[in-house]
Order: sequence, then C-alpha cells, then structure tokens
Amino acid sequence: MRLSLATPVLLVRGALLLTLLAAPLHAADPVKPAPVRMGAGSMTFDTVPGWGLGPDGRSVLGPTHGGVVVDSEGNIYTSADMGVFVFSPDGKVVRRFLGEKYARLHDIEIRKEADGEYIYGARNANAEGIKFHVQTGDIVLRLPFPAESGLNLKQFSPTAITVAPNGDIFLADGYASNHIFKFDKTGKYLMHFGQKGNELKQFNTCHGMTLDTRYDPPRLLICDRNHEPKGRLLHYDLNGQFIEEIITGLGMPTSASVQGDYVSVPDLHGRLVILDKSNTICAVLGHNPDPAKRVNFNVPQDQWIEGIFSGTHGSSWDKDGNLYVQDWNVSGRLMKLVRVK
Repeated sequence: MRLSLATPVLLVRGALLLTLLAAPLHAADPVKPAPVRMGAGSMTFDTVPGWGLGPDGRSVLGPTHGGVVVDSEGNIYTSADMGVFVFSPDGKVVRRFLGEKYARLHDIEIRKEADGEYIYGARNANAEGIKFHVQTGDIVLRLPFPAESGLNLKQFSPTAITVAPNGDIFLADGYASNHIFKFDKTGKYLMHFGQKGNELKQFNTCHGMTLDTRYDPPRLLICDRNHEPKGRLLHYDLNGQFIEEIITGLGMPTSASVQGDYVSVPDLHGRLVILDKSNTICAVLGHNPDPAKRVNFNVPQDQWIEGIFSGTHGSSWDKDGNLYVQDWNVSGRLMKLVRVK
C-alpha cells in the first residue's frame, strides 16, 4: 500500500478523535441513586442517598456493629469498631471519639441529666458498660462484671444498656449468661434477673433493650433475638418481673428505639419493623429479598442497594420523626430515612 505524506496526520487525528470519544466513558461520575420510598401510611419514609458518606463517596465509619442515638441538638451518634462518630443532621461529621476506650460499643443510649447529656454504652468485647459525656467524651462511669452478684460466670459479654427515670442502669449480658444486671446511678450492683433458655421467662440472646416510655410506668422492652422458634419482644418491669411476651415471629430483633406511640425494631434479616402502641406491625422498611445478603456482615459498599438493608442492627428517631438506621456491615453503613409528612 502506498502512503502519502498526509497519512500520519490522518492517523494521529483519528486516534485523537477516538480518545476524545472514549474519555467520557471512563471519566463519568457514578450515577447517584434516587431516593427510595418505603413503609406505609403515617410510617412512610424516603431514603437520603449518600447521607453521611465522606467527600470521596466512601463510608467514613469502618466496620459497624453498634447502635444509633440522637442528642437534644439533633446530632446523630453511631458506634463503630473504631469508636463513636457524631454527624450533623445533614450528614457531616462534627466530632469523633476514637481509640480503644470508645471502641466496639455494641449498644448505646443517650440521656439528658442535670449536668449535660451522656451516652451509656454496652461493650461486649470489653466486658463492661460505660458512661461518657457527649461533648467532652469524658468517661464518668464503668460497669464491669459485679462480683457482688455471687455469680461465678466464665464470660461477661454485655450487649445492651438502658436507664430508668431514676437513673438506675440495666445492662444485659446477652452474649453470655443472658442475665440482666441492675445498678444504681453510681454503679452499685442492685440485682439481676433472667437466665438462658427457650422457656417463656428465659432469654436466648437478650440482644437489645430499651426503656418503653409508651406505658406508665415505663417498662423494659427486651429483644430476645434467638429465642426459638422465632425472635420476640418482651416486657419486664423495672424490678425484673416478667410482664408479657408482646410479639413473636420477628426473625432476629437486635434493638429497639421508642418515640411517642411507636417503636422501631431492626431485624438482622435485613429489614426494620415499626410497631404501634398495640405492638402491631404497621410498617416494614428496607426488606431484603435476597437470602444471601441477609444476616450478612460482608456486603461491601460497592454492593449496597439503595433502600435495601442487609443486617439491620441499630436505629433511632429524631424530633421530626426521621429515622437513622445502622447495618451490621464490613464497610460501615448508616442511613437516614426522612419521614414523609
């Protein structure tokens, strides 16, 4: 074939044109997912795609196996393996409490007291409960295993914590003995109740617990995660006396958060259920239809699906009725669900 002097120029121009045409395919930003609507009736919510992610679009949390609470200013606290992260309502990190003394808080609750707001946490891997100030991070109370109980436990692995109106503290040993320990506000051991088993008044992983303020006087609402044949919720009074089994057939309920007449209950099977005051399910959020992606810690961020949960572990309401939901997740997943008015 005979080449003219113009041939190299034409080849260069052709290559440049192909490069320009191909460049947008490689440089284009990923398409941001649209909000997903879920729920029913007054418990209808829209997801907020990308909420809480870093500037690079990646999770800032690292692995999550914890809880969520909201303070009086509307800031959102979530516990991760690294520590506690605090977000503004628009998803920006405003402060962090990192390091060994804040690591691996399996459950957290928040309480406003005379000298400020405090987070109470259950640390299963560190065998203790703690209490620290939400602004300074100062740890003001530790709750190790109470030898005064007279129990000879081989393991102490607290999974849940809550606080009574008078300041008494309840700490559930859900990953070990399934006893629930009661302390006064100074940390003095008072009593314990419960035991492991599948009978009506026994626990098979008392995994989550909160104060159920839907009733007067308030009660303990306990998530009995692995009770057979199905996970269930129970009511106990603040003296450790059984009241009733309020609902069963929940899969693996991990925690509970109350606002008004409603309670949100994350289920490790990849959904969150909302109960009304009659303890009837009135909405199901984020249900995962894929059995391989339910109860699955190892779903990396690039496999997340907007509006679909994988291992729902913690939740909390803000003053406007919006929900913040944490997945048990290798990449660290925290989602905001905005209540549809």
